[in-house]
Amino acid sequence: MIRISFAFIISLVLTTQVLAFDHSHKVYDVILKKYVVNGRVDYKSLKAETSLKGYLYSLSAVTMAEYNGYSKEQKLAFLINAYNAFTIQLILDNYPLKSIRNIGILPLAAWKKEFFTLLGEERSLGWIEHEKLRKDFDEPRIHFAIVCASIGCPPLVNEAYSPEKLEGQLQSVKDNFLNDSVKNRYETETNTLYLSSIFDWFKDDFSKKGNLIDFIQSSMKAKIGKDPKIKYTYYDWILNEKK
Repeated sequence: MIRISFAFIISLVLTTQVLAFDHSHKVYDVILKKYVVNGRVDYKSLKAETSLKGYLYSLSAVTMAEYNGYSKEQKLAFLINAYNAFTIQLILDNYPLKSIRNIGILPLAAWKKEFFTLLGEERSLGWIEHEKLRKDFDEPRIHFAIVCASIGCPPLVNEAYSPEKLEGQLQSVKDNFLNDSVKNRYETETNTLYLSSIFDWFKDDFSKKGNLIDFIQSSMKAKIGKDPKIKYTYYDWILNEKK
């Protein structure tokens, strides 16, 4: 009986290790490196990639109890990758299309549609963004990491977010986005700061820890003048597809 019990315990431990969630998000990382170039996604080729659904299944298998035991970095990486990966799947489910806003009839239908399971219940992209990322974490840089499959969004990076690299990854996407002159720039002659509409839609998120201008200036290379006028740049909803 002792031998049987010991063998059972060993088997249980090994099974748990096999089923443990991979916080390196390696499978997803390989997919991104293969199908994403300069923020553009090769949806046409990716549609035949079976490993994406396997990765999504691994996300869906995580229970709320397991998630609650994760570190802050593990939770953030998990949610950011889940948002981006399920967005990709949503596009593939409706491909070909010109814009994510063409999905559904009602406004914001793509973000309200409960089409996947996460942490034990049917969820939507909006739930990940507004009920978890924005509500549970005081981290405005998530707005440069989650990507809504559009040209106007921050570009989708071709690597998965991971707990060990998360701080550097979040700072990198913030710096890169704020120095993309198409979306964000400062005009010295008119003292005008042109910003992505993201800063209009989520202005409260960017001012929780201080002044919005200070947040922008900490990454933008151009020196911003005192009390600049703020104007918002055109937000392009065309699909971020690799041509």
